[in-house]
Amino acid sequence: MARQETIKIEYPGSVISVNHYKGRRRDGGTYTKREAQAFMDELGWAIKSLHLEDWRLPLEITCNGYFRHWGVAPDLSNLSKVICDAIQEASGVNDKDFRWRDGERLAGYKDPYLLIIIKERVEPLASVSFMPNKSKSKGIGGKSKGNLSKQIKGGREMTRKATGAYGEIISHAVKRLQW
Repeated sequence: MARQETIKIEYPGSVISVNHYKGRRRDGGTYTKREAQAFMDELGWAIKSLHLEDWRLPLEITCNGYFRHWGVAPDLSNLSKVICDAIQEASGVNDKDFRWRDGERLAGYKDPYLLIIIKERVEPLASVSFMPNKSKSKGIGGKSKGNLSKQIKGGREMTRKATGAYGEIISHAVKRLQW
């Protein structure tokens, strides 16, 4: 069963948007604004106790936003950079292993907040179908050959590649199962 945790955190405003969280120095460099860094630190402390480094990757991160009114409700994908950077910094898990999803955006809340849902994402290897070919060709021992038939070659077992677009994936999946 996949693990899942939900973190409720106050929404500080547009300062955590990808469009506003960095500032420019006089020499042309950039820095993270104080309010954005405070948000990232607060989220980081909530993340540390989850020990995400022990979870199966990739992690699916969904953000739901509850705002005062639609005029201040940001596009949730603009918050992904700051939130993913904070999670990466706190957990040590590289953000390339995150899968971001925009959640609900609702208005009419007195105290705006974000619900950040983090869960292990369990992906199947591949959908494997063992359908026999319609051709009448015979394999070893006079038996009809299917898409994935075993053959003895040089004293070791070989697996034929399946026909179709996913032939390589299916062939490797079968080899991993070690028939």
